[in-house]
Amino acid sequence: MRTAAPGVLTRRRFLKFLAAGGAACLGAGRALRAAETPPAAKPAFRFAVLADVQYADVAAEGKRQYRESLLKLEHAVEQIGGLGPDFVIQLGDFINGGFANFDPVLAAYAKLTVPAYHVLGNHDFAVEADNRGKVLAKLGLDKLGPGQGYYDFARAGIRFVVLNGNDLSVIARSPDSPEGKAAAALMMDLRKKGAPNAAAWNGAVGPQQLEWLKKVLGRAAAAGERTIVFCHFPVYPPGRSNLWNDAEVVEALESAKGIVAYIAGHEHQGGCARKGGIHYLTLKGLVEADPTAYALIEVFPDRLKVTGFGLEPSRTLNI
Repeated sequence: MRTAAPGVLTRRRFLKFLAAGGAACLGAGRALRAAETPPAAKPAFRFAVLADVQYADVAAEGKRQYRESLLKLEHAVEQIGGLGPDFVIQLGDFINGGFANFDPVLAAYAKLTVPAYHVLGNHDFAVEADNRGKVLAKLGLDKLGPGQGYYDFARAGIRFVVLNGNDLSVIARSPDSPEGKAAAALMMDLRKKGAPNAAAWNGAVGPQQLEWLKKVLGRAAAAGERTIVFCHFPVYPPGRSNLWNDAEVVEALESAKGIVAYIAGHEHQGGCARKGGIHYLTLKGLVEADPTAYALIEVFPDRLKVTGFGLEPSRTLNI
């Protein structure tokens, strides 16, 4: 009988955690809200968010528990369902690679009874070359927005914008395609400048998508809507995991009105910063979280209340 390494979350360890009171810990936020939140202070709506499931049926590498991510996702889905969000969104890197690995995580995610959205991550395109063009359809993203992996939707006066940070990418794009060539040139230019984010695992929002973003933000402002943006890749503060054109995206956000927050994944350690009145929240990666990491975000007129579960911190973001 093999003994699991100390850092590996096995099914037995996860169930032991639940039996020892972990389930109560994971669901504690819901009980406190029900008991302590007066009716007048209830949020307009709430949504759940998780990042970097990064499932693959392979052994762990360091803290990255690829195979165990499926179990963690299944339990997160079960717990999130009990919290009653209006929708759920996963921030990309749903798989670590290999097109066949989409099937089990999509099956687990499909158990949610509320709308469940996807953001594209770099690892989602780390699949066989002949399957790379099938990723958007696999996630249903070919039918949303312009069909290029970026889209928007609204809830109760909030416009949600989902960006595709793999628009220019040396992973998501064929090296012979115009986008692939542009991505390689941009990455090499950043490397010459010594940029910390000049890495193949990052990407950029292309010119067409950037113009689309500006138009969506303008329409939202004209309609009196506040806006929350999702993307797999952070843009602020500067860092090794940021979009290649992070400054361009930040400029577009700061030039618009009513931008509340930019929520990302990719950087598994997570983080939070504020610039120009905009909150930049990065979720911790589920693949490295022991036992879990995800958040419920409640939208109030004057704040976003982030209730973290597992390793994800709780925060109040005033808006």
